[in-house]
Amino acid sequence: MVSIADVAARAGVSPTTVSHALSGKRKVSDRVRARVESAMQELGYVPSRSAQNLAIGRTRVVGLIVPDIRNSFFADLTHGVEAAAISHGYNVILCTTGFDHAREVDYLAMIRSRAVDGLIYAAGAPPTNSQLGALLGDLPLVLVDEEVPGATAPSFVSDNLSGGRLAAEHLLELGHRRAVVIAAEGGLVSSDLRVAGFRESWVESGAEEPLVVGGAFTEEGGREAIARHAGAFRDGGPTAVFAVNDLMALGAIGELQGAGVDVPGRVSVVGFDDIPAGRYAHPRLTTVRQDVDELGRRASNALIAALEEEPGRRAGKPDRHVLPVSLTVRGSTAAAPTAQGKAAHRG
Repeated sequence: MVSIADVAARAGVSPTTVSHALSGKRKVSDRVRARVESAMQELGYVPSRSAQNLAIGRTRVVGLIVPDIRNSFFADLTHGVEAAAISHGYNVILCTTGFDHAREVDYLAMIRSRAVDGLIYAAGAPPTNSQLGALLGDLPLVLVDEEVPGATAPSFVSDNLSGGRLAAEHLLELGHRRAVVIAAEGGLVSSDLRVAGFRESWVESGAEEPLVVGGAFTEEGGREAIARHAGAFRDGGPTAVFAVNDLMALGAIGELQGAGVDVPGRVSVVGFDDIPAGRYAHPRLTTVRQDVDELGRRASNALIAALEEEPGRRAGKPDRHVLPVSLTVRGSTAAAPTAQGKAAHRG
């Protein structure tokens, strides 16, 4: 195997000079650089990328922590992060935590101990800001999709408050006045904002205070949340469900249909995310759409911009970047049963 010493001997320079020519850390003359490059070509020497990175204190690798890659939302987020990173010559190490706090802490500690230049963090069961600082130290950090209260890192999130309002306004326009909201357990900021936005619009309209129930951020979580109140739906109670993500909404639909409750004839359901599964469900899911790929790209670009400007620096100011959301109406929502009855009576 050809070594730096072999290249140095062929070029008539010292191994240290070859290293300087490769790393660019110290200036060498154009004449010497040309001799080194010629020697490398003649000998077929390929520089070790890891050695070059070590020499300049960079790995050109960033870490990405997400809660659940099985959820296509986080698969799309990963795609956006990776696409932007690759375009800048960086690779991505992916960690998935399963919404488990202990695993998130373990991964955060592991990421700092590994050779990565910075971290993009989509928290699922986040530590406190002080814990985050203790775990990551000065490692450049960007938050995406989820916020950590008090964090000093820049964040890229969707307009969750407005998204909750859009869901409520749509259901109110259809005549619904009694609703169940399925929130995520664990105190996630995104969930809290979606619930708050929904509740504000709902109560301001004069409708009955919505019933807020908790569940895991999964399809099974949506099923279980609705199962605890299935009797109320069958007995003419709530006519609408807003779930803070699409998987929970799909689980809610499955549980309602299994209990003999027609969707959307008896109960309308709205989700949040616009994952592909919702577009092909029966009925197709009405949802609040996030531009998740763009979230990932912007977070990745922000981290890499900071790294390129000054390796090892903090990834910008603690700015909060909010991307707009929109409502996509499909087949899981319809006029409330009472509104349908009034329409039929008028006819």
